[in-house]
Amino acid sequence: MLPAFGWQAVLTRWEFAPAVTAAVLAAGALYLWGAWRVGRAHPARPWPWWRTGMFLAGLAVVVLATQSGIGAYDDVLFWDHMIQHLLLIMVAPPLLVVGQPFTLLLHASRNPLHTWAKRVMRSRVLSFLTWPPFGFVAYVATVVGTHLTGLTGLILRNQLLHNAEHVLYLVVGYLFFLPIVGREPIRWRLSYPIRLLVLVLAMPVDTFTGLVLGYAGTWFGNGTAGPRPPGSPGLVEDVHWAGATMWIAGDAIMLGFIMLVMLMWSRDERPAAASAGWLEAVRRARFDDVVTAGSPAAGRGIDDDEHLAAYNDYLARLNSGGDSGGGHSGGAA
Repeated sequence: MLPAFGWQAVLTRWEFAPAVTAAVLAAGALYLWGAWRVGRAHPARPWPWWRTGMFLAGLAVVVLATQSGIGAYDDVLFWDHMIQHLLLIMVAPPLLVVGQPFTLLLHASRNPLHTWAKRVMRSRVLSFLTWPPFGFVAYVATVVGTHLTGLTGLILRNQLLHNAEHVLYLVVGYLFFLPIVGREPIRWRLSYPIRLLVLVLAMPVDTFTGLVLGYAGTWFGNGTAGPRPPGSPGLVEDVHWAGATMWIAGDAIMLGFIMLVMLMWSRDERPAAASAGWLEAVRRARFDDVVTAGSPAAGRGIDDDEHLAAYNDYLARLNSGGDSGGGHSGGAA
C-alpha cells in the first residue's frame, strides 16, 4: 500500500519507467543535436535558446506526469489520474509544439533526410492528421471517451491500456494545439479569430466532463487497480474531486491559452497576412515551389541562405519581366 498522498509523496515516490525514460532521452538528445547543428551552420542565426527550453520543459512534464508521485498514484486515486491527464494533454504538448521540432529537423538535416522530411510534411496523411477539425474531434472524443465510459475502469486496471492512454493523450494534445500555438510548416494556417473559436468550443468539453464527474452518484469505473492509500477520499468522493480538477483546472488552462492567443494576435507584425484565410495558406504552401523553380537549389535540400538567394533571384526575374514588359510593345509569349 502506498503512503498517504501529498506533496512529499509526489516528490519522493518516483517510479522508473524504462520506455518513457528511453523515449524522453532520445527525443531530447536528437533535439539538442539539431540545435547544435543549426548553430554550427549559421553562427549568426543560431536556433533560439528559448525554443530549446520549451521543448525540454515539455519532456520534463512528461517525466513528471508518468514517473513522479503523480504517476505512482495514478491507478489508485482517480483525481490524481485526472491531474496526470491534464499534464499530458494540455501542458506537455503545447510546450513541445512551441519547440518546433519539425522546423528544426528541416533546418538541421541534409539530403536524403531533408527531402524525406519535406515529403512527409506535405503528405496527405499528415495534412489530414494536422487538419484542425480532426484535432478538435480527437480531443473531444479522447476526453469524453476516457472519462465517461466503461473504458475508465478498464484503463485503471490494465497497465498496457494505461500506457497506451498516456501516448494517446500526448499525440491528441499535440495535434490539437499544433495549429493554434505552433508555427510548423504544415498545410493549415488558422487566423487568430478561428484559433480563439476552437479554444472557446473546446472549453465546454472540459466543463461538461467535470460536471458529470462532479455530480456522479456512483463510481462507474468498477474500482481501482490496488488498495487505496490511507487518508484517501471514498470512491464517490474521489470521482467528485476528479470532476472538480477537470472542470476548474482544465478551464483555467484553456482560458490561459485564450489569453495567450490574444497576446500573440496583438503582437503579430503581419496581421493582414495572418487574416488572409485560405489564400494565405495556399500562398505559403506553394512558396518553396515558386522560389526554387529554375534555381540551382531546386530538387535538393536547401538551407536558409540558398532559400534567400533563390527568393531574391525570383524577385529579380519578376522585376526584369515587368521592366521589359513596360518598355517593349511586343515579345515572345
